[in-house]
Amino acid sequence: MTTTIPTASVTPATDARALTGKRRIAFASYVDENYLPGFLALLRSLALSNPGVCEDFVVLYDDLRPASIARIRALHPRIVLRRVNDTHYDSYVKGDQDNYLVRKAYFILDIFRLRDYDTVITLDTDMVVLGDLSELLKLREGLAAVPQFFYGQHKLNSGLLVIQREYLSDEFCAKIDATGRSGDYELDKHDQGILNAVLDGDFVRLDARYNFVKRRLSGDLPVPDDTAILHFTGRHKPWQGGEAGYAQAEDRWREFELSDAEFQAAYLGLGGALHHDLLVHFGTPHVRRTGDIESARRVAAAHIASGDYQAAVDLLESVHIPLDAAWPHEVFGHALMSVSRYQEAKTQLLIATAAPNRAATAYSRLAQMAWVHGDNTEALRYATTGLSVDPTHRPSRLWAQRAAAVPAQEQGAPEDQLAHVAFYMDRQGNAGDKLLPETVRLGFGPDTTSRRWHSVHAHRLFDAAALERVNARRGLVIGGGGLFIPDTMPNGNSAWQWNVPDEHLRAVDVPIMVYAVGFNAFDGQSYRAQRFNESLRLLVEKASFFGLRNHGSIEKVRSLLPAELHDKVVFQPCPTTVSRQLIAGWSDPVYREDTVMLNAAYDRAGLRFGHDYAHFLAEIAKAVRAIGAHTEVKCAAHSLDDERIAFDLRREHGISLPVIPMYDFDNDEIRETYAKTRLVIGMRGHAGMIPFGVGTPIISLISHPKMAYFLNDIERPEWGVSVHERNLGAVLTERAIDILDHHTRTVDDVHDRQQRLWKVTQDNQARLQAILGG
Repeated sequence: MTTTIPTASVTPATDARALTGKRRIAFASYVDENYLPGFLALLRSLALSNPGVCEDFVVLYDDLRPASIARIRALHPRIVLRRVNDTHYDSYVKGDQDNYLVRKAYFILDIFRLRDYDTVITLDTDMVVLGDLSELLKLREGLAAVPQFFYGQHKLNSGLLVIQREYLSDEFCAKIDATGRSGDYELDKHDQGILNAVLDGDFVRLDARYNFVKRRLSGDLPVPDDTAILHFTGRHKPWQGGEAGYAQAEDRWREFELSDAEFQAAYLGLGGALHHDLLVHFGTPHVRRTGDIESARRVAAAHIASGDYQAAVDLLESVHIPLDAAWPHEVFGHALMSVSRYQEAKTQLLIATAAPNRAATAYSRLAQMAWVHGDNTEALRYATTGLSVDPTHRPSRLWAQRAAAVPAQEQGAPEDQLAHVAFYMDRQGNAGDKLLPETVRLGFGPDTTSRRWHSVHAHRLFDAAALERVNARRGLVIGGGGLFIPDTMPNGNSAWQWNVPDEHLRAVDVPIMVYAVGFNAFDGQSYRAQRFNESLRLLVEKASFFGLRNHGSIEKVRSLLPAELHDKVVFQPCPTTVSRQLIAGWSDPVYREDTVMLNAAYDRAGLRFGHDYAHFLAEIAKAVRAIGAHTEVKCAAHSLDDERIAFDLRREHGISLPVIPMYDFDNDEIRETYAKTRLVIGMRGHAGMIPFGVGTPIISLISHPKMAYFLNDIERPEWGVSVHERNLGAVLTERAIDILDHHTRTVDDVHDRQQRLWKVTQDNQARLQAILGG
């Protein structure tokens, strides 16, 4: 019988944003048939002026026709339709109760009834966006607007509103309703009059460039260069013929009066970083219509970056790639190898080597494929050739080092060994992943050497020869990383990290034990759902033991399985969380250094931080200064990229932190370093689990659901704080100082939480011994 953490400690693994605290941001407009041309121009202008921004766009409507909705959807990939409650506003006192335009002017107030977002930016449909809106996306406080041009600072113009969650509430809606029904507002200002009456000047003032009203340009003045949003207030709209005296302003509006084909081409013609969703949404029909190779390459690369490798293959198969178009061939090769069509990928990549500017990358991918197939000699040849083209090419150097590494000689007899599928990290790789395989093995006994273990790298193709080697062992252990993730080393055989074809997984005839694997997909990542689901189901069916490292992963995996397999998926904590129990002769440190270690992760930074990185960095700077007044703060770098926090704090905030290069440490050094500090503030999963496992208090910086999963399992959610937390610096400081001031008590608490995980591990060890026959 497996012991589990009490049910009350497990929070359902619902929406990832609810766990990470990542802000949900939306744009919003009320749209009807009369203003549809203005709204279409607004959507085009938003994409062309802010090509790297794509958030939900909420369309409030009451009378849009299906054809109009189709036109809207063609211009934005994340349209959210909300029908307004039009009769709700019939009880409001109005200046002209019978005028349908007056009646509709109130419908935008439905936006305050949204409950799905943290920040909503409303835009009138007679606006066009001309400049960067990133500062609006970063706003976190209050209700922001531009003051009315003709009425001074006390009143706002409601054409643009930046609304935070506290205003998206029943309480604020009640104030709007009370004011509307009383008529105690400027009746001729409609929705704007109500908001000004309710707020009474209590709003955040924005610069006029974010709602630059047309009337300021009377006399045909040019639009100022710094205008971010141009607002065509008044009766005469550009799509209705315009108004004399505003020709230059209306010329700016007509820049966005484009056909869909013209608009798609204009977006694809922009330089700089284009948002994945927009690039795919506009680029796909553009490629279908034109067959443009460069656009096809860019769209395919966007698919690859988001883990949708098959979509990249499908797109590039639909176009003719000229022989001398090296870059598209290289991207096509990358996509094909990611779905395990290796021979076709090799052909495409060899073609790409003919171009000097793509040769190094193509050779490194050829080296990778050779290594995946177990051919180190061929891998080294390709990687060395890549370095001869570009001696600074890091991927080629990595594959050269990996291919040239001398494999450890196994010392044990096969019948005495367990095969072990894991992600075996390279030198200077992620410290947590480096330590994991050894720690998994400790869960099966003290001997982690090749006398007892046969290593199977998860990323190498599990072919017939590998199958034969595994079947000669006592059993197969799978564990050592968040293997249920689509993109670290993609393949089409399983669509997760173990590159195993179904036929070879079916042919494994020794016990299979999945041990403390995590479901590590970020919010926003996608699997090849059918292939992953089929492989996962087969694995669960075959496994004698299937243990996942947190209840969040258990819930995610069970949701992909038929009900009859749910009970096979059980809780097995990551063994790093019980290191003190697993390591023979472990003794807790007699002395701890007066330090706090800070770790931040930058892989997939867009998924981690969204629009909030500058906020995160500023808040961390506040915390480092405050905590640094009590004890020294150091940067714990699990990988080379983790050092960025030290660089950015010094560059942006003048704070210098010593850097501890854990990527250079061996496993004992990693554990000892964490055991000797007083507190670890970490963003990586194993910057929390490893120090916890050696008895050190932790605070997790949550940017991934798995951090919250772990803290829920140990019933200490207060040991985590979202990287998106508005008052991150103050919250982090308060919790850190409390731990430092009550350190002995907190260490005892860590030990108590760990003991519960150890009891689960012990019970599972008994099951595993029975599976292996003693």
